[in-house]
Amino acid sequence: MHRLLLIVTTASYRAGAFLEAAGRLGVPVVVGSERPLALAAANPQGSLTLDPAAVDPAVREVVGFAARHPIGAVVAADDDGVILAATAAAALGLRHATVNAVAAARDKHRMREILAASGIPSPRFARLPIAGDPREAARRVGFPCVLKPLALSASRGVMRADDEPQLMAAFERLARLLSRPEVAAQGGAAARHVLLESYIPGVEVALEGLLSGGRLRVLALFDKPDPLEGPVFEETIYVTPSRLPIPAQQAIATATAEVAGALGLDEGPIHAELRMNEQGPWMIEIAPRSIGGLCSRTLRFGAGVSLEELILRHALGLEIESYERERGAAGVMMIPIPRAGVLRAASGQAQAREVAGIEEIRITVPIGQEVVPLPEGARYLGFIFARGQTPQSVEDALRAAHHRLAFDIAPPPAARGGGEATPEPQRRAQRW
Repeated sequence: MHRLLLIVTTASYRAGAFLEAAGRLGVPVVVGSERPLALAAANPQGSLTLDPAAVDPAVREVVGFAARHPIGAVVAADDDGVILAATAAAALGLRHATVNAVAAARDKHRMREILAASGIPSPRFARLPIAGDPREAARRVGFPCVLKPLALSASRGVMRADDEPQLMAAFERLARLLSRPEVAAQGGAAARHVLLESYIPGVEVALEGLLSGGRLRVLALFDKPDPLEGPVFEETIYVTPSRLPIPAQQAIATATAEVAGALGLDEGPIHAELRMNEQGPWMIEIAPRSIGGLCSRTLRFGAGVSLEELILRHALGLEIESYERERGAAGVMMIPIPRAGVLRAASGQAQAREVAGIEEIRITVPIGQEVVPLPEGARYLGFIFARGQTPQSVEDALRAAHHRLAFDIAPPPAARGGGEATPEPQRRAQRW
């Protein structure tokens, strides 16, 4: 059987779920990552060192490997690998969204240009260099507005400004983030510019879908019950099925399909973030990959098939018996970081697991590690998973379990800084 090339970064949450899915399918896997794997020498056919930031040499490495060990599908687990995955798949003639489509979805400014040209509802927007002055762009975009990095994900660096002083403070903060060596190296040319958009009010949802020949199958629609109004946009709770009226859900699915079509996305998983208001659905972001973190653990299809197995079956051209999500409600809470510092202890997990409906609690930050909240940070303290008969019972369980958790976070070492404090309005819903 031909191999699966799974492109991941060493910091990914997603590798394990894809490897488990490949194991269930009996598919050999070669893992492509930016650093050599610990056991690479013992299994040279099972790993490749591939730098997603150096696409051309990485693709040459993939093509050379595939000449000796045939590859049947290329899948990227995270945002950082999607362009490399698309380019490698094109070089091997494999099923995948095109490089141009993936690159357009990955670049927030290019996405806005394409949507505006296609007549799809879009906020006013402007791109500007981090060395520039945002005030002229803000006069064209208007207040309130949202500053975004062009290529970072998971709301990292995204901030709202309601007036000029807030704009200047947010712009300077984002410029400092993008100038960090590790961020600049990751973002490349995209790290030298930012996007300014008019703020879109409304209820926010997340759509998980799978494209096949340009046809969108909606796998799940998640509500985000916590308001995401700024000044930073820290996501917490996802619950499915959505409680929006069916016509609204249908409008969201239609809008997502239109956006995917405008960008040229026609194959593989997508994760879309939209807002719904009295004017209808508005696309906030669309990514050519599946849902991030450990959130896919909320989804099961047919007879217990995982999201990752569904994606691999599609990529490999294998039969998919059912796209239907299991009955009942499910949800996840991404445990936010309340303040910068060093995590000294995490307690209350046993008490939180006693809450009816709680399925699992995963603390993913090791004790002793420094933590940084959004917008500078790039991760959460962990994840809480729940299932129940109704979306409301799942949401209630997640909130009750979160209230039973406690985290001891010491002030960051002065020599290393520790990020900037989370603005007080964003901390109103966090209880520790």
